[in-house]
Amino acid sequence: MDDGTEHEPDRRGDGEPRRRRRPMSRIGDLIPRAAARLGLEDELRRARFLATFDAIVAERAPAAHGACRALRVEGETLVVEADAPIVGQELLLHGEALATAFRTAPGGVPVRQLRVVIRSSGRGPAGA
Repeated sequence: MDDGTEHEPDRRGDGEPRRRRRPMSRIGDLIPRAAARLGLEDELRRARFLATFDAIVAERAPAAHGACRALRVEGETLVVEADAPIVGQELLLHGEALATAFRTAPGGVPVRQLRVVIRSSGRGPAGA
């Protein structure tokens, strides 16, 4: 029966032809295509956006890392939530460097500035 795949001659001695394997692909190249086919492009884009922001904050403003999160992009402004006013001040202190790094990062978005909102007490992090 011809299933459309190429076969190599039997070299194992069991009578079954061996199937030729496709060239290997990087998983990072396959995931976006699979997400698109499943209708999950927006979710994948958001996950990359959040991971990129987290990595940039860890590198550029380590004192704020873990106490803030990207919420959304409004035009050319990245809206960020901080757990406390001091974290917001740290983010604003490094705001230009963070925006530039985020704008040029592979998973980033073209933003020009940051806007920080302070999480109101009594509720958990956004999205939790």
